[in-house]
Amino acid sequence: MARALQGVLHRNAAASKFTLTQHAPAPALREQLEYHWIVRWGLPGATVHEQRVLPNLSTHVVFGTEAAGVWGPARSLFSITLRGSGMALGARVRPGCCAALLGKPATAFAGHSVPLVDALGPSATPATTAANGSVPDAELVGLVNDVLAAGARPLSAAERNARDAVRLLAHDPSITRVGQLAAGTGMTVRTLQRLFAAHVGTSPKWAVRIHRLHDAAARLASDFVPSQAGLAAELGYSDQAHFVRDFTTVVGTPPASYARQQKVTEQVRN
Repeated sequence: MARALQGVLHRNAAASKFTLTQHAPAPALREQLEYHWIVRWGLPGATVHEQRVLPNLSTHVVFGTEAAGVWGPARSLFSITLRGSGMALGARVRPGCCAALLGKPATAFAGHSVPLVDALGPSATPATTAANGSVPDAELVGLVNDVLAAGARPLSAAERNARDAVRLLAHDPSITRVGQLAAGTGMTVRTLQRLFAAHVGTSPKWAVRIHRLHDAAARLASDFVPSQAGLAAELGYSDQAHFVRDFTTVVGTPPASYARQQKVTEQVRN
């Protein structure tokens, strides 16, 4: 089973603040799109919720909030403050497939966002208007499918290779080194690096790293939290200190603190 890099941190607290659903793309877009996601929230009074999300390898086309736009693969946490009521719909582009869907590679969006009108032109207007209204989810997903299908094309051989390399990584948690990923794809490390730079918008080293950190966050939020030393070994780190530094740098919280926070919010919910 593939590891889904959704990356919502502090899931126990988040579950009481908003809903997150997934919707399949149109059949014609399944080669380029993983799925559509819809977030809805309704917070009472002056309640404010800051939600942090781990970076992933996908490009997201987002409608419906002040965060609307095309967001490329990030190198740091994404944070958004929710208040009042609202919604957002995102189309999650498969890593390696950005140019085949949006006409520009992921490198054009990596590390920042681009306004929808700049990325999609005036064709984005109907979906943008609908996302800011009260349109049912199925109709809204259909509008976004129509917008994206208008510019979609089949994947090139190189794009398909990039997509499949990321897919291999997602399906095989034992891959903890770039050399292992290269061997699994039948490429040299240098060829893999060039492929990722051109089509994924990140390095393969970062891709391996972010999968490990997503795994770590999920394990630390589970009912059976492993020891830090055990988790570091499980994820292929050379030592516990390296794992703690890596997790803290990206997540902003040491692993032990993150695990404790999960337990506290779970107790509050119950």
